[in-house]
Amino acid sequence: MRKIIEELEPSPIRTIANSAIDNKDVIPLWFGETDIITPKFISDSLKSALDKGHTFYTSNHGVHELVETITEYTSKLHKNTITSKRIMVTVGGMNALMISAEAIINPGDKIICITPVWPNFMRCIEIMGGNVIEIPLILSESHNKWKLNLEEISKKINGARGLYISSPNNPTGWMMEKKEHKIILELCRKNKIWIIADEVYERVVYDRKVAPSFLDIADKNDLLIVINSFSKSWAMTGWRLGWITIPDGMLHIFEKLNEFNIASPAAPIQHAGITAITEGEDFISDMIKKLSQAREIAIKNLTSFSKVELPASSAAFYVFFKVKGVTNSESFCINTLRKSGVGLAPGTAFGKGGNNWIRICYAKSPSLLQEAFNRIKPVLS
Repeated sequence: MRKIIEELEPSPIRTIANSAIDNKDVIPLWFGETDIITPKFISDSLKSALDKGHTFYTSNHGVHELVETITEYTSKLHKNTITSKRIMVTVGGMNALMISAEAIINPGDKIICITPVWPNFMRCIEIMGGNVIEIPLILSESHNKWKLNLEEISKKINGARGLYISSPNNPTGWMMEKKEHKIILELCRKNKIWIIADEVYERVVYDRKVAPSFLDIADKNDLLIVINSFSKSWAMTGWRLGWITIPDGMLHIFEKLNEFNIASPAAPIQHAGITAITEGEDFISDMIKKLSQAREIAIKNLTSFSKVELPASSAAFYVFFKVKGVTNSESFCINTLRKSGVGLAPGTAFGKGGNNWIRICYAKSPSLLQEAFNRIKPVLS
């Protein structure tokens, strides 16, 4: 066994969840998914694909019709021409992240990660023998919101191989501004640094149709990899379907990596993905309305708890808050689970400095979410 694999830290979220994942009395707010079942029109399209015999291998690129559908969708969404040769279908966003790491990271390479962030890509870097350089977001006390530490990024970007950034962000709900995208893109262009942009929450925003993206402003030859997924926008977490947008002229490289990782995503699921995009806008709009209501419930409750400090959250479906007096967020989450039957995610999962931070996924029905807050009120007040 490779030493680096043996030394990989397990996910604290998964460790806590595994201890009670089959307990029906637990209210699970630990994972990043809604409790909305995949809409029937998508499930029906999967059944139809099976009935039509779409049960064979597909190309490494992906089912042609899905690739073209994603191409058109992405181009319209970002008002920029994205060709089909820059799109490759993957088994969810996680597969796309691992392939990205395999494509660009050599042993010893430094990869800047803007934290707090979903930890899985940091582990991809370590699997490839790279070095994670964390640059935390700054919490502005005057505005009570997160912002990029552009000064620190500028200092450390020299000699880095790439920069990983997630916006809209998991766990904070922070969202990059257009001017920040421009600054980061120009900085990475100047230093010939790869950008790995995790944009799976681009449709989970509350004041516009789509979050700002590097795809709005990037050229086809920029060293930019953008990760996306069907999981969040169309409530398809268990389907494991996503896509990656890559620089022009590199499809053959990424197709090879797809071949040696998974060959291709399941054919019938890819056909369901076509239906999700072409018929799913009304579903997304309805889901955002529900998430907006859940967000209000979360903010109302958390701001009423005396031990909680809650920064503003503008996108995704999380709240990331500090708990006064807590010095070990993992122990706090384990104890809260035992006392209240509510599953929380510890801040330590998302990077350094998370010992007194907690993440809640509020993408739940109003009644279930309120019940969860009623249960945890004694430990947060």
